Amino acid sequence: MLRTAQDSAAGKMFYCYRDNNLYESKLLTEAAGLTGVKYPVVSAVGAGGKTTTLRRLADEYVQSGIPVIVTTTTHMAAGDKPWFLTEPSVEKIEDMLERYGQVWAGLPSSSGKIKSLPAEMMKEIWNMALPILIEADGSRQLPLKIPADHEPVILPETTHVLSVYGLDSIGQKLSEVCFRPERAAVFLKKNISDRVTAEDIALLAASYRGGRKGCPDSAVYTVVLNKADDEMLVKEAVGICRTLSDTGIQRIIISGC
Repeated sequence: MLRTAQDSAAGKMFYCYRDNNLYESKLLTEAAGLTGVKYPVVSAVGAGGKTTTLRRLADEYVQSGIPVIVTTTTHMAAGDKPWFLTEPSVEKIEDMLERYGQVWAGLPSSSGKIKSLPAEMMKEIWNMALPILIEADGSRQLPLKIPADHEPVILPETTHVLSVYGLDSIGQKLSEVCFRPERAAVFLKKNISDRVTAEDIALLAASYRGGRKGCPDSAVYTVVLNKADDEMLVKEAVGICRTLSDTGIQRIIISGC
């Protein structure tokens, strides 16, 4: 039986959709197929909870005693936690990992954000042989998006891509909840004043012009349907899962916000 969405959010439960069934998991690392993967490079794209998803993954690694590095290839909000590092060096990163088990590293940018690290520093980070989590897309905190020509920025070292969608966009006007709504309207054959449907999310998630854009052939592609915070949205999510499964997408996660 599927637990209520309220129980899911409160207990941070996740549901994996496989073989037309939902399987409950307490760990996002497990739901995302990261258990037993020694040094994954996870790139989060899309909208509606990328940072939250990476934070959950980072916390799980830390709780398991596995140090983890979080960074961005675009821009990401700089938090107020002591493990945020905006003047990074290899020495400082190693110190943060020793003290906190995680480090969120990037160069200072405008509006309280951090931006991508220099290529030379990324080379040093690869040599650390740790899980690396990357926010590889921007969405201006909206729950839905379609990428522009230059998006997302997924590094070739990526082993897993998490394509995130905010289910709270369903029923809302495309113009109000989607980053680049005009571009999305053309893709979805809608007007920007039309309302988002579950079918729209499935189309975006399945498309190489949408959520799969830039995903390396060797990377594991997983759709994350986030903010399943009431029973209606859970039902919508299950419908999206069925549609995506028919397109051959086998890894889908339903999560609370």
